[in-house]
Amino acid sequence: MLTSPFVMTLLAGQSTGLGGILAVLLRPTPRLLAVSMGFAGGIMLTVSLADLAPQAIAFYSAYLPPLACGAAVASILLAGICAAAFLSGALPDEADLAARCSGDASRAAVLRAALATGAALVLHNLPEGVLTLFAGASDPALGARTALAVALHNIPEGLALAAPLAYATGRRGRAAGAAFASGLAEPLGAILAWLLLREVLTPGLVNGTVVMVAGVMLWVSLAQLLPQALRGGAAGAAGAAAGCLTMLLGIAALP
Repeated sequence: MLTSPFVMTLLAGQSTGLGGILAVLLRPTPRLLAVSMGFAGGIMLTVSLADLAPQAIAFYSAYLPPLACGAAVASILLAGICAAAFLSGALPDEADLAARCSGDASRAAVLRAALATGAALVLHNLPEGVLTLFAGASDPALGARTALAVALHNIPEGLALAAPLAYATGRRGRAAGAAFASGLAEPLGAILAWLLLREVLTPGLVNGTVVMVAGVMLWVSLAQLLPQALRGGAAGAAGAAAGCLTMLLGIAALP
């Protein structure tokens, strides 16, 4: 019964690796780094505010009056932002990372941003895998549309993780492997949810988790990706604009 939905979830998650492959094929220059980090920042910012948050508002509006609904979603977003800011303290500081980057402080900053991006993608992919699996189990057509939408926005996310890793470490193969590994969080999340949480996994809990993850992505976008991208000047700004526009087109084309 779950074979087809699980395969869709696995394929959607592993599309992150396609973005990682681009990091292997393309030479990791500062310009590519600025564009890719800007693009990822635009993607994360837009998917959080134009897709995940509005869906949650639509869901909670059936149970709460407008002001209370908005306050609830904003509070969950804020909790995700605060959690991301707190957990960033667990990442190695730039001085430690500089030692791994031959003393290059700029590469150390890029590596730290890449680590934060990877953590955000894993957190994002876990509930995304749950949504894809359960959508496919309830309605194969809905599951296919969900998997396609997830796959399309996972590709640039994979590039956004792999490109800075390749630039900072010079190891493009490992950077692509990290992109594939982050995509495994989707089928892993789906399996764990089905085995352990299906009895208590209510729509309200799923929506709340998704909004909290949107808060994590907001913080990573605003505090890590976009500042690093804008150091590259017009290239970073162009990447951010392209990410926003691409995600808006994807949201509109794949409701």
